[in-house]
Amino acid sequence: MKAAYFKEHGGSDKIVYGDYKDPVADGQHAVVRVRACALNQVDMLLLDGRFPPPEGLPHVNGCEVTGTVETPAGGLKAGQRVIVFPGFSCGTCEFCLRGERTVCLRYGYLGAHKDGGYAELVRVPAANCLPLPESISFEAGAALPLAFLTSWHALVAKAELKPGQTVLVQAAGSGVGSAAIQIARLIGARVMTTVGSDDKIAFAKSLGAEHVVNYRTQDFVEEAKAWTAKRGVDVVIEHIGGDTLERSTYALTRLGTLVSIGSHDTHWGKLDLRHVYSKNLRIVGTNLGSILELRTILDHVVRGQLTPVVDRAFPLKDARAAVQHVLDRKNKGKVLVIP
Repeated sequence: MKAAYFKEHGGSDKIVYGDYKDPVADGQHAVVRVRACALNQVDMLLLDGRFPPPEGLPHVNGCEVTGTVETPAGGLKAGQRVIVFPGFSCGTCEFCLRGERTVCLRYGYLGAHKDGGYAELVRVPAANCLPLPESISFEAGAALPLAFLTSWHALVAKAELKPGQTVLVQAAGSGVGSAAIQIARLIGARVMTTVGSDDKIAFAKSLGAEHVVNYRTQDFVEEAKAWTAKRGVDVVIEHIGGDTLERSTYALTRLGTLVSIGSHDTHWGKLDLRHVYSKNLRIVGTNLGSILELRTILDHVVRGQLTPVVDRAFPLKDARAAVQHVLDRKNKGKVLVIP
């Protein structure tokens, strides 16, 4: 098969498009013909070596996949339209038995711990394949499995967001940012968000953000205080790390919650703990939701209550250009590669 893969760490120039070993199905794993695969910041961490692929190099990125079943397994049918739940868990460890599969001792992602969807074919557990409704295109579906699912779990399960509360979503132009804005509005919350350029302001507002701040020219902490009449926001969805993590806690009101769902700038951050304990803040982390939550998201998309946001799609052979587009932070929503 053809795939876009890398044999050494670095930038987009390290991606090679060419022949790659064909995946093989077995009793528990199906082979899916990829129709669309979305890029994710996890891909960038894998590529540049901040999160080296556990199975080593060469490696094929791509966590968010839709396609058709090429070689069936586990009750799937050839040609069936599917969306792939990207998380793998053992089902038998202490945390799986407690129902917390995302912290499984052997947890992994498609495209991170195993070769992913920057390819014509991909091998996936049959149990991870959900039917993709006919009303959802392959391209739209590929924008859901990681971005929407992570944002949903962060807001609904971790932050326990309520109607009328205020939310600060960092980076509206990212996949998780564009998803979190919509989910917060669906719940009935008010949303403030940040962007890195003025040309993304209208885009953020179109998703439902009430107040949009260009973090390069404005102080989002001061803007959050002004927007909430000095109170601070109830919830922050943060996936940047570094100074953004620390400053996000300053934007919170008392008893506020910060949910960390990534560290795309740097894995490290610092906190003024006096600020944390004096205001009784909650700082929690999450990395993905459940396959049942993905089913719920699909239902909302079918009903038109949530809309996958696709910035643009590149042919798989142009995966280098697709990756560079994301690295340059030009995207408004998800970027796809299409075999």
